[in-house]
Amino acid sequence: KKTWGNNYIKNINKLKTAVNDTYNEYLEYNGKVADALFFSTSNGYTEDSNLVFNFEASYLKSVSSPWDKEVTPTYEKQITISLTDFYKKLSLPYQDNLNIEILKRSSTNRILKLKINNKEFTGREIYKKLSIRSTDFTIQKDKDNVIITTKGYGHGVGMSQYGALGMAKLGYTYNEILTYYYQNTKVKKL
Repeated sequence: KKTWGNNYIKNINKLKTAVNDTYNEYLEYNGKVADALFFSTSNGYTEDSNLVFNFEASYLKSVSSPWDKEVTPTYEKQITISLTDFYKKLSLPYQDNLNIEILKRSSTNRILKLKINNKEFTGREIYKKLSIRSTDFTIQKDKDNVIITTKGYGHGVGMSQYGALGMAKLGYTYNEILTYYYQNTKVKKL
């Protein structure tokens, strides 16, 4: 009620209708219930499950998600933290020089491995330790501060919520949206 304000009744009724209209439906892959992972906002692509969660799921493969940038307020975010806090959060000794070397990116531009002042990290470690929005990021030193720019929001696996919103605004059905983000799945009734 607080967030939706005057739109509360309209939004809650829309939500109730969606729940009732899809009652007893599930997403199936090869005769089993699919693990329908989702996240807020893609950087233009979703990510393969094995690169984020170390498990392989054929229906959780990277797909293009070009709709996010147009409909989300969280597509790109920039934060500034002090160089001291940056080193502290990464358990690195303070140095005036900041040397960043990207060792490996996924095909979706997310960082898999990098070195910061000769210490190796995964993109997920940086994502967690610095509480940033995505593993698609850049890091720049600006005097006594570090500027981190991220694209997307969340782990990137499965369905992008803002990508789905963009598809819905173009007239795609929920069934089309689900089977797009979760490749080779089917919406079934219990």
